[in-house]
Order: sequence, then C-alpha cells, then structure tokens
Amino acid sequence: MSEYYLAIDIGASSGRHMLGTIEDGKMKLEEIYRFPNGMEEVDGSLCWNVNALFYEIKEGLKKCKELGKIPSYMGIDTWAVDYVLLDKEDKVLGKTYGYRDSRTTGMDTKVYEEISLKHLYKRTGIQKQIFNTIYQLMAVKQQEPQLFEQAENLLMIPDYFNFLLTGVKKTEYTNATTTQLLNPKTNDWDFDLIKRLGYPERIFGEISDPGTIVGDFSKEIEEEVGFSCKVILPATHDTGSAVVAIPTVEDDQLYISSGTWSLMGTELLDADCTLESMQDNFTNEGGYDHRFRYLKNIMGLWMIQSVKKEFEAEYSFAYICDMASKQTIPSIVDCNNDMFLAPKSMIGAVKKYCEDTNQQIPQNEWEVASVIYNSLGKCYGDTIKQMEEHTGKKYKRVYVVGGGANAEYLNKITAKQTGCEIYAGPAEATAIGNLAVQMLANKEFKDLKDARKCISESFEIKKYQP
Repeated sequence: MSEYYLAIDIGASSGRHMLGTIEDGKMKLEEIYRFPNGMEEVDGSLCWNVNALFYEIKEGLKKCKELGKIPSYMGIDTWAVDYVLLDKEDKVLGKTYGYRDSRTTGMDTKVYEEISLKHLYKRTGIQKQIFNTIYQLMAVKQQEPQLFEQAENLLMIPDYFNFLLTGVKKTEYTNATTTQLLNPKTNDWDFDLIKRLGYPERIFGEISDPGTIVGDFSKEIEEEVGFSCKVILPATHDTGSAVVAIPTVEDDQLYISSGTWSLMGTELLDADCTLESMQDNFTNEGGYDHRFRYLKNIMGLWMIQSVKKEFEAEYSFAYICDMASKQTIPSIVDCNNDMFLAPKSMIGAVKKYCEDTNQQIPQNEWEVASVIYNSLGKCYGDTIKQMEEHTGKKYKRVYVVGGGANAEYLNKITAKQTGCEIYAGPAEATAIGNLAVQMLANKEFKDLKDARKCISESFEIKKYQP
C-alpha cells in the first residue's frame, strides 16, 4: 500500500483537506473535506476566526479516520503576513487581525521614521504592501503596546495551527519572509531592524525550512481525531507551495500563481534588492530550497470573487468568464490601485475608476467582469516587460497554476497580452506543492526537479498560443 499524505490548504475564502499518494509513478489527489473561510468583523476590526478554522482542521482529520485513509504525514499552508501573539500561557493575545483591516493606515510613515523605504527594501527585498507584518506590528506598538509587554511568541497562522496540533512551536521560512523582517542573505530574522523598530526580540523564534518535521500529534489531538501522524512544514505560505508545483524542469521559468491574488514572477538563486526592483514593486519572497520567488503581487481574482458576491443570481466562475468574453468594452483599470483592496462594492469601484479616468463606464455586471479580466491581462503583459528588464532574460512561456488556470478567457487574454505560450494547470497547485514537499521530506523524490517532473506527468496542462 502506498502512503497517504495530507495537505490542508487554507485560503482567504475556503480551506480543504487533500489526500495525496504516489501510484505507478504519478501523484494522485483526493479532496476529502472542504470548509468556508473569511474575515469577520469584530468590534469594527476585520479578523480571522482561528478557533473555527482549527475546529475545521480537526473535522477534516476525523474524515480521514472515517474513510480509513490515514495519512502518515500532513502539512498546513495558508495565506501570508497574518499572525498570532501568544502570552506566557500560550494564550492568544488580542484579536487575530486580517490583512485587509484598516489599522495599518499611516503605519508606513511610523516605520519610515526609523528606516527609509529604500533602505528597508535593500535590507529585506520585500515589496511595500501596507498589510505586511512589519506595518501590522507597528500598529500594535502604536495602538496596543500592552500586547508587546505580555507577548512571548509570534507565530504565523499556519505555525500556530501546527502548535495546536503538536505542542511544538516552529517558524517556517517562506511565510516568515513575508513579514518584511528577514535578511535575504542570512535567511534569518534581521534583529538589528527589529530592535530599531522597537519590537520585542524575544517573540521571534528560530526559523525552520520547508521539509522540517514539527512533530507528532499531541495525545489530546490523537484521542480526538482517532490517529496520529507526523506534521511536516511545507512551504506554509500558499504561494510558496503553489510555486513548488510549477510543472516544468526548466530553469528561468515564468509563472503566475493565480488565485485571490495573482503572483507573477520567476525563481532566483539570489534576491534582487536593487532600487530598480523596488521602484517597479517586485518582491523577493522565500521559496523552497532557498530559491527566491522574485515576483509582483497583482490584485488577482479577488476582484472577480467580489463582483460574483454582488450578483443577484448565483453564477459559476466559468459562466462569468464565458459572458465576459462576449463583451467589447475597451476600458482598463489599474488592478493594483488601493481602491480595489476592500471596497464596499467592487462593481462600484470599477465603474468609478473608469469614470475618473474618462473611459467607457461598464453598464452591466458582464462588462464589469470583462474590464477586470482584460485589466489583469494587461497587468501581466506590463509585468513581463519589467521582469525581462530586471533579469536580462526573454520569456517565451508562462505557467499559470492555481484556480485561475481554469479561467479560459483570462488565459487567452494573457497569451495575447504577453505574447507568450500559456501553460495552464494544475489548478490545485497549492495543495500539490504542499504534498510534494512532504514527499520530498520522505524521499519519494530525489529533488525539486524530480518532483516537478512527476507533477507535469500527473496532471492535465492546457496550452494557449499568443
């Protein structure tokens, strides 16, 4: 019998438990449990309900037991930048804020009183986003300083869930890089920077690489779910896991991890912390095997997801895509404009942007969807030009992984706008990358290239010509 591996992949809108096995040299996937997620308003703040999420993690584990498919190994990945602070008794301090909460407004100015944006980028290689952990922690310092006095540990969200399962605290590398507090040369915390900003040094734990074993389930969890297994660190940042699953053995490949966010980039062996990269808003997030994910964060399918919620009727993404493809409206919006980060109405925001820039205003939801898809395609095309300038390389192919791999209209636009061949799939890249790191840790694959070769042979990849 082949061994079972379990990926628990929690995104901003839903989570799922995916079982993986290797059969006849190919990776097989089975979704066994799915649950909703989303930020909730708590006393005027946008927060994550980590207790509810942990309940769902355990429910999915019970499902493994029920099905008689008990994993030997498991790993959890989530979105980046968000964290919990724990006190001496390992209790969560304060609220578990979500990255779309507005408390970080103006916190960049406070950070720049201690270090300029230019020097911060040179030190960390991470692009400025107002929700990065560095700004969230400045909000704690300014608004809730008592939390720092009581805090003993900072754990990123997946690290916290691992702790609840095992009783062991580990800080995983790929997610830690998104805090904007890591040194890309040492791959460790920049304690000089942390000190300068006035954050308590004691809360930052030792960094562990993807593939590290956290531990077995605690006795309490084992009794509750009916079995124990080894918890392994995948790339706990979901984009880090998705990039592991790029289905090619070529070096210098270009990818779009397409989901709530579109992360477009390539892999570098050394971080590019130049002023030019900073000005074009590229980031150097940590990846598996200390490869840097040199990429740009683009607003992504969040815009379509938001529009979908405003529709009076319930439509599938496939239908929205199809209807958008029939529209002829030429208007384009800047997907990275802050007005699209958390608007009350995404349809209203798109219309307002078009009105403010003297473009044709979309008259119905399908035209709004068409504007969004075409704007994303243009953004991808612009990003490739910048990427080629920075790396000195020409790219002929783009690998689209994640949920956006299924958006046929968007893939056709991307091929047209970039002039590149588009290889779309696998859609479940994050879970697949999570499983691949577990399998690498258990010596199912020789190395990352071997894992990617297996992935390319195991899942359907669609091709779009420019």
